[in-house]
Amino acid sequence: MLDKLTYAADFARAEAMLAGSRLPATGTGFDVHRLVPGKPLWLCGVEVAHEIGLSGHSDADVAIHALVDALLGALAEGDIGSHFPPSDPRWKGASSDRFLAFARDRVSARGGTITHVDLTIICEAPKIGPHRDAMRERLAELLAIPVTRVSVKATTTEQLGYTGRKEGIAAQAVATVLLPQL
Repeated sequence: MLDKLTYAADFARAEAMLAGSRLPATGTGFDVHRLVPGKPLWLCGVEVAHEIGLSGHSDADVAIHALVDALLGALAEGDIGSHFPPSDPRWKGASSDRFLAFARDRVSARGGTITHVDLTIICEAPKIGPHRDAMRERLAELLAIPVTRVSVKATTTEQLGYTGRKEGIAAQAVATVLLPQL
């Protein structure tokens, strides 16, 4: 018998029923980009007001790049560079939202469900706290999952290394997906 799926609780019940036939897979991602003047600063799909931005072939959203690698890693499907090579002019200045939509759609195409993502942004500035809720909401929207399944955190390196000298921003991500058993 098929149940009608109308309300959030219906989907949650259906997801719980399917969970027994699927296995969890976890992927990790890491990325870093240099800070430069004259560029906007995009983090987690949100433009953050800051005197300098990140340099890269695309919009250089280091947090989304790390998350894309984590999702692709959970699928064992390579990394962002193998799908969107920086040598390809199609991706010059591209919004990283496109890369995340691709990874999300790859999970879906494999019959999977993104169950949780966790991002850590590593920088001295800007402060992430004031933007955290907007970042979580934007990632949840892009991933088509509840905001309760999206974690965004920040830390510094106590003024050590390239992030400590404010030369760049790094991000690391973990993604957990449920995939059908093969």
